[in-house]
Amino acid sequence: MEKGGNPPPYGWSNGRTMQPPPAAPPSYSQAVGGVGPSSPYTPQYSPSSGPAIVTTVVPVGPQPTHMICPSCHAEMNTYTQTKPGLIAYISGAVICFLGGFLGCCLIPCCIDSCMDVHHKCPNCGAYLGRYRR
Repeated sequence: MEKGGNPPPYGWSNGRTMQPPPAAPPSYSQAVGGVGPSSPYTPQYSPSSGPAIVTTVVPVGPQPTHMICPSCHAEMNTYTQTKPGLIAYISGAVICFLGGFLGCCLIPCCIDSCMDVHHKCPNCGAYLGRYRR
């Protein structure tokens, strides 16, 4: 290319004829066939009735716990129920394996330290948690 000369021809030559460049790609609305995006989505929140109630996680233990039920929002002491836990079943299996299969394997299911404690709401009966031993 020379400095003082004309710029090279625009387009592609197909033998003797010059062809114009391809058309620009279609716009978004032409490609999708709808209305183009206008602004970011802003959700409409309806006003709530009263202040929001925030619940916290209260750790449960082997004794009834004083808390507010997340289901019925009542302030109460939890209702507890004990059931055999994993420790009781494993201990029973070990005792049975060692020769205590004539009823001695059921002893761990009667010991409080081998029981899990399940907490429920006394008002609505909602399950609130489990204390594992």
